[in-house]
Amino acid sequence: MEKNTKVTFFSTHPILSSLNQLELEQLAAVTQTRRAPRYQFIFMPDETSDYICFLVSGKVKTGTFSPEGREVIKEILSPGAMFGDLALGGETSRSEFAQALHDEAEYLVVKVSDFQQIMQGNQRLVFACMKHLSQRLQRVEERLAKLVLKDARERIIEFLVETAGREGRRVGFETLVKHHLTQQEIASLTGTSRQTVTSVFNDLKKSNLIYFNRNSILIRDVEKLA
Repeated sequence: MEKNTKVTFFSTHPILSSLNQLELEQLAAVTQTRRAPRYQFIFMPDETSDYICFLVSGKVKTGTFSPEGREVIKEILSPGAMFGDLALGGETSRSEFAQALHDEAEYLVVKVSDFQQIMQGNQRLVFACMKHLSQRLQRVEERLAKLVLKDARERIIEFLVETAGREGRRVGFETLVKHHLTQQEIASLTGTSRQTVTSVFNDLKKSNLIYFNRNSILIRDVEKLA
């Protein structure tokens, strides 16, 4: 990616809105462009946490592995997302993984030391990063609360409603959600099993609340589903 294109990308990023033209150019100058083929890991737990990433295209999932080796997905990230950002909070080795999903992911890499140099001269950027990390922690806490307070069916339905609101395209009362998540990945996101996701999806389909295939979900009426 050309330097000017990087500057344009960073200039529209909400976390970096306080950067002036010189700071944007300084950031672009120390940024590397990388690409991860689909399913390739960008980083793994226990690797050195010395850089942060900005997703340009594609989708990336982040998560951890249970002691039994089971994948636990934390978030599905879309273009514009900053990830690997726990390094800004003092993390020295990765506590989670990041993996490209079903298409190639293009992302920008910035060394923590380079980013911190820019932060030193911009207190608004420091505040924006602190706010971002705080919101990230809040999302994790809310997700944990849902795992405790809601049953599997409720969590799966909530996943459908939230995904429809975030990525769906309205067609009358119906909402079409195009995605590339496997039912196992949906299970990992909702703290359930693949068998449970299959059962709930089939039940909702029989009730004419949704229709689904491998790459899309059609929600007949989001309000009725919720």
